[in-house]
Amino acid sequence: MKHYHFFFVCSIFLLFSTCKREEVFKDYTIEGAVFGTTYKITYLNANTNYHISIDSLFLKMNSSLSTYIPTSDISRINKGETNVIVDDFFIEVFKKAKRIFIETDGFFDPTVGNLVNAWGFGPKKTKINLTKEQVNSQMQFVGLDKVQLINNKIVKENSEVYLDFNSIAKGFGIDVVARFLESKKINNYLVEIGGEIRTSGFKKNKEPWSIKLVDPIESESNSGFKTLNLSNKSMATSGNYRKFRITDSGKKYVHIVNPITGYATESNLLSVSVIAGLDCADVDAYATAFMAMGLEKTKYFLTKKTELGVILLYTNTEGNLEEYTNYTYR
Repeated sequence: MKHYHFFFVCSIFLLFSTCKREEVFKDYTIEGAVFGTTYKITYLNANTNYHISIDSLFLKMNSSLSTYIPTSDISRINKGETNVIVDDFFIEVFKKAKRIFIETDGFFDPTVGNLVNAWGFGPKKTKINLTKEQVNSQMQFVGLDKVQLINNKIVKENSEVYLDFNSIAKGFGIDVVARFLESKKINNYLVEIGGEIRTSGFKKNKEPWSIKLVDPIESESNSGFKTLNLSNKSMATSGNYRKFRITDSGKKYVHIVNPITGYATESNLLSVSVIAGLDCADVDAYATAFMAMGLEKTKYFLTKKTELGVILLYTNTEGNLEEYTNYTYR
């Protein structure tokens, strides 16, 4: 009987072993809304749809960094609360912002938020044509050197300093998703949020991940300006050709505020695309800084930061579109 019993147990084991479902690996594309824009994520050869997990990551990021959510950590800090213990998301973004603020001599500055709001491009829809005195009044609260991170708390020189990480948050959100996918042993993916992109590996048949750059003069056209090979790269594009306001007198104000001057006025630099094998948060921040710097200062900065590839689209004195690039993308 013992031998029969052993045979019966082995039969059961074999039955369950052969009935066990084999893992199915396939390609996924998931889409949704986040950070006031849309996202699209494509990843290959995976056995799970991670849509819910990724949305959960976005929710955690928003609760930390969104200025549009009144109860987020950054909103509470901006209201003057001094006992907010910030999380790892906040700490990483703050440290990156601090580094790039120093590298760019203040042209990337998340404390410009009060002026972004005042010019009418932030969560608080207020003025769109400030006087010189009003700009000067707000400039005393601008400067990331006025903000420190001490024991996981934000310490500001003045409670009126307003932090706004929206110029780096999309890129950082992409990095968070990319790290999540890599933790699941997924090596071929493209993550896009609101036009910012990070890729790894290749598409099927070893084809490169590629996108089309928009022509800022014909920005409503779907034909694209240039095709970019972005495999194993991050890319962020910043421009003033879509987000702007025009006053009754015809004065044009753009959404990227120059943190050195405090003004939201247009230059001949229409679009900046930064491409590099770095975190997307980094290239996102550099793109914003370059729009504030303008064409000539950006070109000089690139002589010192040679790992950054750029495509700068600008208008010449005749109003025609020209391109400056140091990136081989064909």
